[in-house]
Amino acid sequence: MSDSAAADCVLFDVDGAVATVTLNRPAAMNSLTAAMKVRLLETLEVAAADAAVRAVVITGAGRGFCGGQDLREHAAALEAGAGADTVRQHYNPIVHAVVTMPKPVVAAVNGIAAGAGASLALACDLRLAAAQASMLMAFARVGFGPDTGASWTLQRLVGRGRAAELLMLAEPVDAARMLELGLVRSVVPAEELAAAARQLAGNLAEGPTAAYSAIRQALDFAASHSLSESLDKEAELQERLAGTADHVAATQAFVRKEPVQFQGC
Repeated sequence: MSDSAAADCVLFDVDGAVATVTLNRPAAMNSLTAAMKVRLLETLEVAAADAAVRAVVITGAGRGFCGGQDLREHAAALEAGAGADTVRQHYNPIVHAVVTMPKPVVAAVNGIAAGAGASLALACDLRLAAAQASMLMAFARVGFGPDTGASWTLQRLVGRGRAAELLMLAEPVDAARMLELGLVRSVVPAEELAAAARQLAGNLAEGPTAAYSAIRQALDFAASHSLSESLDKEAELQERLAGTADHVAATQAFVRKEPVQFQGC
């Protein structure tokens, strides 16, 4: 794949304070090639580093969100004695870039999200789904365990028992069931998804960005630490936030009974 073709497979657009990352291989349900994974990581790093971007939307072009690993490329790599390192080389850095993003990330799940594609959506802070969208934890279908963070994110959303069911049975979950399980925040008609995701991300972009980052850090820390350690972490984060312009402005606005405009710092 040429450099220009790889670049075209992941699109990046900034509208105001919202960046949209679009997986763009619609003919292949946006399944991920090695070049595409490299480009996706680069794009996420650009979004993370841009101070003008205060919220990010990840979505897919065409009928799919992301079909996961491009299995044709993977099969060829296995025949060549390669391919086993893509989790460490590609998927782990990608999910790490999403979950450590210093700003909120919204997944607009417009169609099938399978395997690593489903994991990518689960790594985001919030998820919206089109009515025809579905999610498939497809790993077991190809003799794999979970990757791209699914073992961590999925059970925290639905519980261990349900996570084991979704991963072992590898059955598709439609949008209504996704909503019932708490995998997505809401389900909207397909033609309204982009606008709904943009509005949600826009609302977040107008909020206290540093506080959102602290919320994510506190939740992630508390998931694997004791209450006492989590209380200390909360205190550490609050001490850091106390010096931010947004906290000072919001406190003063509350006292004065005035609306607050967050600057993201």
